Amino acid sequence: QVQLVESGGGLVQAGGSLRLSCAASGGTYSRNAMGWFRQAPGKEREFVAVVRWSDGNTYYANSVKDRFTISRDNAQNTVYMQMNSLKPEDTAVYYCAADYRGREVALSTLPNRYDYWGQGTQVTVSS
Repeated sequence: QVQLVESGGGLVQAGGSLRLSCAASGGTYSRNAMGWFRQAPGKEREFVAVVRWSDGNTYYANSVKDRFTISRDNAQNTVYMQMNSLKPEDTAVYYCAADYRGREVALSTLPNRYDYWGQGTQVTVSS
């Protein structure tokens, strides 16, 4: 069983930075990727960023490209997301997710391609 625990959310002013962490338990043999999604009140869950576990290849949503950086630490079994130049529209609950579809499968932006989810961490950006 895989468990994901997010941390690092909080309240920050526009233009500020936060670093989210997601500590994973369980094996990594068939883990393809780890991703971050977010969900604002009244909106659907949306893709933010993903990193392939084997080679660190990344992909970002256009709305966060050049502001957010996703990374992974294989030894610590943890994925991070550095968020800079935060905007009020970044306010949401941020979820970590793990894709166990098997290695070398194409990275996905679709929530239903992910097998395990964390409980979420709130990020609030004030204007």
